Amino acid sequence: MLKLKIVSPQKIEFEGEVENVKVPGSLGQFEILTGHAPIISLLTKGEVIYTCADGKQSIAIGGGFVEVQKNEVSLCVELNEYGE
Repeated sequence: MLKLKIVSPQKIEFEGEVENVKVPGSLGQFEILTGHAPIISLLTKGEVIYTCADGKQSIAIGGGFVEVQKNEVSLCVELNEYGE
């Protein structure tokens, strides 16, 4: 399992354990699974999709950053609430 934390300027959007996370990287979408190598990457406009106990969830973002380290995934994002 991964520990995922998604933070926007407004609040913590999600914090909990997930099976996987798909993010819109600057070179295309990529998936983060348990045991992923440490990485810091720029995120572009798109959708963050993750699988947790409640099933598959998603959040639209306008961009941001992702950091992966020791099965902890931290996303600092700007929300894209209005489809801009």
